[in-house]
Amino acid sequence: MKKEIVSTTDAPSALGPYNQAVIANGFVFCSGQVAIDPTTGELVAGGIEEQTERVLKNLEAVLEAAGSGLDKVVKSTVFLKSMNDFKAMNGIYASFFTENPPARAAVEVARLPLDVMVEIECVALL
Repeated sequence: MKKEIVSTTDAPSALGPYNQAVIANGFVFCSGQVAIDPTTGELVAGGIEEQTERVLKNLEAVLEAAGSGLDKVVKSTVFLKSMNDFKAMNGIYASFFTENPPARAAVEVARLPLDVMVEIECVALL
């Protein structure tokens, strides 16, 4: 079994020693994405809704670069700075996963990279 590295300029480059995604054994393992606009390299302005939308667009770009898509996501994990943002995040999330949404966990964490409000990772079918 070999692994294939996925990289695209349509999503932010990795902030450390990891890849945007790795393909292995028919799955795409996407690293957590934060709300960085890939065209500017800056965090998006706004609150949890704007950040969640940017994060999901970044994940979508990585999945498309891998030959997959949001419709093939089987599991996601949402990391929130505050569980008080869950309802607002969930509304945006639902607009990206309109049919047969994946399994998901959502957890509150003490801190996220660049002090963002949300980070999402996922696993998808190739």
